Amino acid sequence: MSMSEKISLVRPDDWHLHLRDGDVLADILPHTAARFGRAIVMPNLKPPVTTVEQARDYRQRILDALPARSDFEPLMTLYLTDNTTPEEIRKARRSGFIHAVKYYPAGATTNSDSGVTDIQAVHAVLESMAEEGLPLLVHGEITDPAVDVFDREAVFIERVLLPLLARIPALKIVFEHITTADAVDLVRQTPERLGATITPQHLMMNRNAIFQGGINPHHYCLPVLKREEHRQALVSAATSGDPRFFLGTDSAPHPRTAKESACGCAGMYSAHAAIEFYAQVFDEAGALDRLEGFASFHGADFYGLPRNTDRISLMREAWKVPEILRFGKQELVPLGAGEVLSWRLL
Repeated sequence: MSMSEKISLVRPDDWHLHLRDGDVLADILPHTAARFGRAIVMPNLKPPVTTVEQARDYRQRILDALPARSDFEPLMTLYLTDNTTPEEIRKARRSGFIHAVKYYPAGATTNSDSGVTDIQAVHAVLESMAEEGLPLLVHGEITDPAVDVFDREAVFIERVLLPLLARIPALKIVFEHITTADAVDLVRQTPERLGATITPQHLMMNRNAIFQGGINPHHYCLPVLKREEHRQALVSAATSGDPRFFLGTDSAPHPRTAKESACGCAGMYSAHAAIEFYAQVFDEAGALDRLEGFASFHGADFYGLPRNTDRISLMREAWKVPEILRFGKQELVPLGAGEVLSWRLL
């Protein structure tokens, strides 16, 4: 079988994942565990995961929900609030299972109401993170209602990220789910302490996808899809081989009723076919030889963790994405529902 028909990768990791909690865990976790060795697990539950003890308990619930014989490892995070203390950061570093702290501007996205109201107010905590070598994961959007929704990332760079990079030079930052050429340029121009994750949806679609055939709530995520020129910039970054760009799906499950409503939730569920989506993007860009670096090496290296040693294989074979997945007692519409993909996980 030729390289063009089958590819083998060191098992990749997902550096940005939403798993939710409760009875839905057992339905969605196997999708990630089949494809990825580890994942950075987002802390925006209700209530959010703000302490080491809460993270320990959530981690155990994830482990309990794993399929038998799975060796998937959840990498836990803390939710940064105005009340987070430097001592909690030191406890997090000593825990051995907390690998980052997540910064949501208050109100920026799903379950972000407890987020930071003013990043200046948590300066002491950010200093302690720099001292402890604990990365800050940023949802890079400004929440000022005067700022156009399509400009929120670019304005965040100007108002928040650039001053932060200058103020605390030792702080490692992951600019999560970047969506613009502005973000790509910033990462390329910044020393190696700034990395960025890129989602499958922002590589595959531009903002026209939200409106094809009427308003499609299943293509609504935050940050929102952007213009085609930005999508092309993201594909260029992901396939460039630059180690500061790495895989982070931002897979975010919501029940169908919460998406198809008068006030639909932001988020796309991609875990069911995540590595297949990325393979399709890299294949179309003529860059399959660089998929392993983006998916399996760059993120582990940035976080200072060992690369995985086992492998997965993908075959060039058409298969149809299910229209509906189970999500506890409800239904979940996955990304690419009903579409035919060209790569299949073996």
